[in-house]
Amino acid sequence: MMRTSNPALRGHSITRYTGISGYSEAMTIQGAVNKSLFLILILTAAAVWTWNRFFTEGPQAIVPLVTLGVIGGLITAVITIFKNNFATVTAPIYALFEGLVIGGLSSLAEAAYPGIAFQAVVLTIGTLVALLFAYKTGLVRATQKFKSGVIAATGGVFLIYMASMILGLFHIRIPFLFSGVIGLGVSLVVTAIAALNLVLDFDLIEQSAAARAPKFMEWYGAFALLVTLVWLYLEILRLLLILREMNND
Repeated sequence: MMRTSNPALRGHSITRYTGISGYSEAMTIQGAVNKSLFLILILTAAAVWTWNRFFTEGPQAIVPLVTLGVIGGLITAVITIFKNNFATVTAPIYALFEGLVIGGLSSLAEAAYPGIAFQAVVLTIGTLVALLFAYKTGLVRATQKFKSGVIAATGGVFLIYMASMILGLFHIRIPFLFSGVIGLGVSLVVTAIAALNLVLDFDLIEQSAAARAPKFMEWYGAFALLVTLVWLYLEILRLLLILREMNND
């Protein structure tokens, strides 16, 4: 069974549709690519709108937008993961919600350190292109051992973040995770893990297209890829913030 550490692309989610008759059209890689670009366009438009709200009306204008984006994005993602055939509708909605989050957090970071958002965008795009090239040329292969390693590492990151979140509810903060030399090291590792998830997503989308999954899975594959890209961008942004803070000390 094909598996990935991206929760939106769990093996059972796509492979359960392969080989099932009754679907008039099958998904294609090009279709998934086109829909991924469309979702990125929606996210970018929402992010730019939120960004402009911040710099014209102030931080108070984006707090409800970011809150809406976080809650709405989480709900939409859960619905999409468990109801894959809803992705045609829910994937664009998810992109819209995440655009609010990306735009809000990016504008806050930009206000503190001008130019940081552009750097994060460039590094995210560069990472995506580099890993896609490495995957297509065979420099990086999604072997079973590779997949198992990425899944285990992603699970570890999830547990650390959950522990930090739970402790935060009791006003207990783990400072070394988010600042200083140790925080920088942790951020580098997490960013690398997020980037490696892209390889698993490429591989699963390619295999699913080869297995002739139904057409709506193009939207689902695009959604799953966007989940990873959002995570990667936020990790890169956090990494850059730590570097800026260290340089200012």
